[in-house]
Amino acid sequence: MEGGGAQRHHRGRRRGAAGSAARTPRGWCCSFAGVPQSPDLRPFPPSLAPPATAASSSPAPGGGAGRNKLPPKSPSISSFHSSPTSSRLAGLGGLIDPRRILSPGRVSPIDLDDSATPLPLPLPLPPPPVTPAAETVVVPAETSAAVAPLVVASAEADAAGDEALDLRLFLRGRDGSTCVVMELDSGVLCDSSAFFAAMAPPRGPAGDGGGSGRRIEVDGVDNVEAFRAAVELMYQPDPLRWLAAAGVSRSIDVLEVSSSIMFERGVKLCLSYIEAVPWNENEEEKLKNLFARCTFDEAISQDVLARLRPHSWSSSEDLTVHLIQSVTSSTNSGARKDMQSLVNGLLSKSSVYQKDMAGLNRESLYNICYACLNSLVDLYDEATEATNHTAQALVIKGSKPFIERISQQTENLNWLLDILVNIDMAEEFVELWAKQDRLIRIHEQASPMMRYELSRISASVFIALGKGKVQCRGELRSLLFYGWFSPMLLDFGWLQRCSKGLDVRSLEENLGQALLTLPLKQQQCLFEEWFQCFASKGSECPNLTRAFQVWWRRSFVRSSVEGQ
Repeated sequence: MEGGGAQRHHRGRRRGAAGSAARTPRGWCCSFAGVPQSPDLRPFPPSLAPPATAASSSPAPGGGAGRNKLPPKSPSISSFHSSPTSSRLAGLGGLIDPRRILSPGRVSPIDLDDSATPLPLPLPLPPPPVTPAAETVVVPAETSAAVAPLVVASAEADAAGDEALDLRLFLRGRDGSTCVVMELDSGVLCDSSAFFAAMAPPRGPAGDGGGSGRRIEVDGVDNVEAFRAAVELMYQPDPLRWLAAAGVSRSIDVLEVSSSIMFERGVKLCLSYIEAVPWNENEEEKLKNLFARCTFDEAISQDVLARLRPHSWSSSEDLTVHLIQSVTSSTNSGARKDMQSLVNGLLSKSSVYQKDMAGLNRESLYNICYACLNSLVDLYDEATEATNHTAQALVIKGSKPFIERISQQTENLNWLLDILVNIDMAEEFVELWAKQDRLIRIHEQASPMMRYELSRISASVFIALGKGKVQCRGELRSLLFYGWFSPMLLDFGWLQRCSKGLDVRSLEENLGQALLTLPLKQQQCLFEEWFQCFASKGSECPNLTRAFQVWWRRSFVRSSVEGQ
């Protein structure tokens, strides 16, 4: 055992030396002569015996023998780096004896000589500082913390010093949990607001300290921060700069408070700032609600009202028709698409800008449709003449190609059809397109590159009928198929290759659905025509197989059952 203890001793010394060059190895004893006495059970030395009563712990007046002196603090004894007396136990206030060190080879503590000077007891903590009563402000019962008064003064008051701050203003919120205290110059406050001029108590005599105890209490304030800001605005040397830093939303709150406390200069300043800056939608709604609740002098609010309420109310329906006409006459394809998206957003049923879609002028819209159709007919006539005379690409000097201009009018008519479908006015358009005998004859003579543009308009009409968005008379539907079904079969391959946003699969499905709305005898003629075209062209012809099966079942299978 002694040999093992020696080995452990030497290992401990090697670890201590390897730890750091600045650490000095400390000796320790691992004697097994007897079990040492635990320091936890050792009695207090006589010098550290507790006093008999609490009164004896207080120092005797004048010093002397009656005062209990604490023993001198002994020098700290360095301990091994793994000892429990390291800095980790410093927070225990010296209650653990630093001489109680642990041996690396033992579990029990090793005590030094009992004759060493014991450690002193910890000193009590000093009492917390007491804030003078003159510095605190009374707040409602819901708030336990003291609130420092907010000092607001003008430039003249700053020059005069604290003597000008002769009034305290207490603002308490409606819920009672918010309180703001402001030290103010009563002269500026009363001159700015007739409300405070009527509430301010009179000044005391000059020998009374200038009335420093004057106060005004305002309870039940809805917006304490806005009220405080309105009072601060009275003392600002550059109020417009201050409002610009506050922003529009806060300035609207200050405007409301300024109106309620009859702060006329603040009302003018707020209106002047609000009128000169842009608003977002939330700020605009906030302003509208404020003007609905409060009444302002028209002379100072007319500029803001001019931005909220136009003087001459023009019909939004007439303006919408004018916008549509501007879009259809545009020659810039990129700008035309952007304007179409803008108008579609305004006319959407879910839009916040337009509620009564039936209010659009039907006659004005169809006048635009007639104009586009007439332009389309004229373009095809010019293109046919140019082809017959020059046999060249369809271009006239100084103008865009015919194909581009024809495509523009086709897009205009398809866009107008979408608008009419959304406002339930598209029946007349179907009739208008079904009776275009001149365009049907032009289609027979035009080249496939040009004629398929006409089938793009027919495709939009067939899709609207197949989806049930347009309800037309039976004879009108028959007339439509009689004129435009054959051209559709011829141009379907071009529509697949140059769809320009057309959903070809939707066209196939809804073309068949629209065909099934005709009488069965007419369906048979059209399906026979389609069958011959589909058998010869395949994918270059629309796939109406499902609609054909429905027609066959309705025409023959059900009839045979009824015959039996």
